[in-house]
Amino acid sequence: MSSGWGAKDHKNYSNPPSSGAKRPRSDFGNKVIVVLGAQWGDEGKGKVVDLLATESDLICRCQGGNNAGHTVVVEGKEYDFHLLPSGIINQKAISLIGNGVVIHLPGLFEEGDKNEKKGLKDWQKRLIISDRAHIVFDFHQKVDGLQEVERQEQDGKNIGTTKKGIGPTYSSKAARTGLRVCDLLADFKDFSSRFKQLAQQHQSMFPSLEIDIDGQLKKLKEYAERIRPMVRDGVYFMYEAIHGPPKKILVEGANAALLDIDFGTYPFVTSSNCTVGGVCTGLGIPPLNIGDVYGVVKAYTTRVGIGAFPTEQNNDVGELLQTRGHEVGVTTGRKRRCGWLDLVILRYANMINGFTALALTKLDILDVMDEIKVGIAYKLNGKRIPYFPANQEVLQRLEVDYETLPGWKSDTTAARKWDDLPPKAQNYIRFVENHIGVPIKWVGVGKARESMIQMF
Repeated sequence: MSSGWGAKDHKNYSNPPSSGAKRPRSDFGNKVIVVLGAQWGDEGKGKVVDLLATESDLICRCQGGNNAGHTVVVEGKEYDFHLLPSGIINQKAISLIGNGVVIHLPGLFEEGDKNEKKGLKDWQKRLIISDRAHIVFDFHQKVDGLQEVERQEQDGKNIGTTKKGIGPTYSSKAARTGLRVCDLLADFKDFSSRFKQLAQQHQSMFPSLEIDIDGQLKKLKEYAERIRPMVRDGVYFMYEAIHGPPKKILVEGANAALLDIDFGTYPFVTSSNCTVGGVCTGLGIPPLNIGDVYGVVKAYTTRVGIGAFPTEQNNDVGELLQTRGHEVGVTTGRKRRCGWLDLVILRYANMINGFTALALTKLDILDVMDEIKVGIAYKLNGKRIPYFPANQEVLQRLEVDYETLPGWKSDTTAARKWDDLPPKAQNYIRFVENHIGVPIKWVGVGKARESMIQMF
């Protein structure tokens, strides 16, 4: 389809219409479609985004950084995305990195070049970067690693971050000492002195931290010229996209609800809001313009790193899920912890996000199970509780009430429509749907695009 987005939109979108000229616009403008993770990440959001991106004109990232990891398989080629929206594969669409994202410039170009070798063409011409996005510096990444070592020494446990510098960059942002893309592209002398201050501040906190300030600034000056053509005022860009001609706008969430800085299993969380509120603050758009919110759910549960995980299975079941599901982190290469599907966390994620529909992925991993358990409620001191506890210690003490469903013991990977699925697999899907109270729109039974069964 035509993107409805001409070259003029990309380069000269800021030219206002001549006075008196009417601009075609609907009452409230275009709505954005949002795809969010509903568990602890790694649910297969990239696959759902890829499906929707083929029909989208604009694909946006609104939070996180290159701590995210989305794998997309197209025509047998596997692309890995960390910072670029995975919709960048669509050559007819524009991709936007919003103000809520933190950007490691070397990582951005490394990722682009790596995917270019696999066949991703002209990504730099289709990418727009908000001038308000904060920059992740190399020393932020080093500090991330040093903080983890410090936590391990002091508490005997760390958070299990990706060491990509995301937390330290958001810390600089909250402390109002961070530097943004607009600063890098303005007066470089002013940028350099602020960069030196920020670097020295980190060195005073971490005496072993070595920073080649002049070397870093030299590289940053080069990156400034490489990104200059891509940078726009993100707020105005989004305003124009929403209020201009009809467009399909897609927002790709990174991380997931239970990793949200406010609503996740704190402190074992990420440093941004990966729930629906992060879409408004990370792109500068009003809640009024949020349309469908799709939650992505794996047919079982996984988690990378430490932190509460009530339905975890440290046994043969967990091992089987890990092996069959190839549960290894795209960003970290760490083995994922595995367990049964937890409907309590899904109801909780729905309370916060208000999902209009769900995508249930990796159903095929359960094909070999004789029986399948589903966590339906939490008990605290022998009594069922209707909420998801905030406190880590409380979460560790919970008991989970399970419902046991019969397995279907047959291969679902060739299924392409609802009727192709075994009746017991259909029962499992309906059971999940009824318990959460949100319809399931897609069911994933494999890696490729074609393996997503659309239900309605």
